[in-house]
Amino acid sequence: MSTVLVPIANGNEDIEAITIIDVLRRGGVAVTVASIHESKQVEMAHGNKVEADVLLTDVADQIFDAVVLAGGMPGAEHLRDCDLLIDMLEKHDIQDSLLAAICASPAVVFGTHGFVVDKQATCYPGFESGLTGAEYMPNEPVVMDGNVLTAKGPATAMIFALTVLGNLKGYETAQSVADGLLC
Repeated sequence: MSTVLVPIANGNEDIEAITIIDVLRRGGVAVTVASIHESKQVEMAHGNKVEADVLLTDVADQIFDAVVLAGGMPGAEHLRDCDLLIDMLEKHDIQDSLLAAICASPAVVFGTHGFVVDKQATCYPGFESGLTGAEYMPNEPVVMDGNVLTAKGPATAMIFALTVLGNLKGYETAQSVADGLLC
């Protein structure tokens, strides 16, 4: 079974986080939602409260098939500033796990820490200067380059999550989930 880590932080974009978690679970992926804070309860950017499965410290030594980041502010900044998460992303990148981020996170997290150098990427408009070393693809809602997947923002959350699913479980599974969601 494919495994995915979805780290969440106070201020992450509600639609993105929930869409990622829901679509992947519908596709039969074992999703672990991990709070980067000292509490499992996280307050999203628009006030929705989400309870993580675990704290990030609980899964620090595990390797997942993918690590998927929601955006939103200041959530992306909290993710960027979490040393444990960045260490985990580096370990996963070495293992060629899928690294995926949407909205502000491709620039704020991946750009800041060098995960998009020499790659094509996209992000929420206005954050593109943070895609350090990347070729910004402004007209693409979702961009895949190597093991790095990036997307623009809330309106692209569904296609982003389905693309993550397709990379992990294949086109047929992603299409089946998409059909069930009337996409």
